Amino acid sequence: MRRRQLLNTMAAIAAVSLSQTTKTRAARAQTTAPTHAFEHFALNRMGFGPQPGDIERVKAMGFEAYVAEQLNPSDRGDDDCQQRLSAAELPRRLWDDDVSGGTGQRLTSLDKPLSELWQLFIEEDVEDEIWIRPIVEVTATTWIRAIYSRWQLQEVLVDFWHNHFNVNAYSDNLPIAVTWPFYDRTMRQNCLGNFREFLEAVAQSQPMLYYLDNVISRASPANENYARELFELHTLGADSYLNDQYQSPRDVPKLASGEPAGFIDEDIYEAARAFTGWTVANGEEVGDEEFLPNTGAFHYQESWHDPYRKIVLGHEFPPNQPPLADGRKVLDLLAYHPGTARHLCTKLCRRLVGDDPPQTLVEKAIATWTENQRHPNQIQHTVRTILLSPEFRNAYQQKVKRPFELLVSYLRATAAEVSPSLDLFWATESAGQILFGWPAPNGHPDTAQHWLSTNTLMSSWHALTTLTEDELPTVTFDWIGQMPQSLNTPRQVVDYWANRLIGQPLPEPSTRALMAFIAPEQATDQPFEANRAELTERLTQLVPLIAMSPEFQWR
Repeated sequence: MRRRQLLNTMAAIAAVSLSQTTKTRAARAQTTAPTHAFEHFALNRMGFGPQPGDIERVKAMGFEAYVAEQLNPSDRGDDDCQQRLSAAELPRRLWDDDVSGGTGQRLTSLDKPLSELWQLFIEEDVEDEIWIRPIVEVTATTWIRAIYSRWQLQEVLVDFWHNHFNVNAYSDNLPIAVTWPFYDRTMRQNCLGNFREFLEAVAQSQPMLYYLDNVISRASPANENYARELFELHTLGADSYLNDQYQSPRDVPKLASGEPAGFIDEDIYEAARAFTGWTVANGEEVGDEEFLPNTGAFHYQESWHDPYRKIVLGHEFPPNQPPLADGRKVLDLLAYHPGTARHLCTKLCRRLVGDDPPQTLVEKAIATWTENQRHPNQIQHTVRTILLSPEFRNAYQQKVKRPFELLVSYLRATAAEVSPSLDLFWATESAGQILFGWPAPNGHPDTAQHWLSTNTLMSSWHALTTLTEDELPTVTFDWIGQMPQSLNTPRQVVDYWANRLIGQPLPEPSTRALMAFIAPEQATDQPFEANRAELTERLTQLVPLIAMSPEFQWR
């Protein structure tokens, strides 16, 4: 009863504090992180929070050097994570969720070439849990890398791009499911690269071709689903949609660069025609006794392409262009458009700095993005500009953790030993964040407003207690073994775990409440009267309570 009362009290305090902070954030000046807490805040923003020893390492090498290191990830420098990936198992029968007694199966689909993944689509009568296994295996590696990878910035950016180029992996579309490891590799290979190259890799990927129906698009009429999301989400953004003001391309005003200030429906229709024939070699019949290859590779079917004259964003496409030329020209126009620079840089600043990023920072990012738009590491240069800016350093308490970020940062801060399991994945799903399962093309929301509902907060906090209280056999903690033996008073213990989780002591009212909880009816500056077993049990309850505090909810 006592624990439940404290949980309810802490939940109410945290909910009110977070709501009040969010409402007043736009009206107040930016808050600078306490000097001793900057590294802690920065590692939460450009990663999933510090593990023990990370703060000291960043201080020793300097933040700028750490950013440079993170911008150049390599598997060779990540041995612990690679070993965990190699050893990871899931149940042979997924829904059993039990890998004990030698019943586990290693992750087998992650490095398979596309042609081997495609065999699951070709095979007949494949059970649901077989074709969905590639998605679950990518989910498992996402957890492992987020918790243990040295390259935290890479993991944050892979998550960012998965949401930017969102595909619902669970959309009952078998080709999407079986090729999901290939799509994840596309995100990883391009997350710090060149956006124009990235854009084409996504446009030709099997999950995107199927998800937005371009796989079936052919002349008269073209399917416009992919073209619309390409304009509204992937490049120019919905803010550049001007059809409510202009109905003719001739009327759309021009930017100083000479490009149209935005796009209208006519641009989408014409662009859709440019992508006709971009499909997948899936064995489909294309004529009398003529079939596509059945390898799963991207395929251009010329007989499906609309070869006639087109006009997109004021640019004329002559008829009868070479294979793929029309679609690639659309990608060029969009990738190099100033509106795309603004849309993408605003999103990157929102992800790495704040829900309402300073316009000064957005402009700096745009300048770097534009200067490097043909450089192979365009995104890397832009991210460096953002991370080394004074706006980043002064954006303390401007982002709220989504459920996945909350749980991963908790597991990292507590040095938990974690093996992937379906129960672990469901911990975030219960709070409304299904990795790779957001149903709409726009991806999981990246602002606090969506994640501060009472249900989401309570579900996230319930997940924290579920992880901590030995309810998941694949997650274990060593509470007392991690603490210095010199800590023997309630205040010392509370302050130690507060510093581990949030980089500084909690406000005094919260500290007093937690001291009273772990040492009831005892002076807070006196040695513990509890034995080791009792102290372990109290720590199992104390640490998730600290993680429920408003201070830990911030990224």
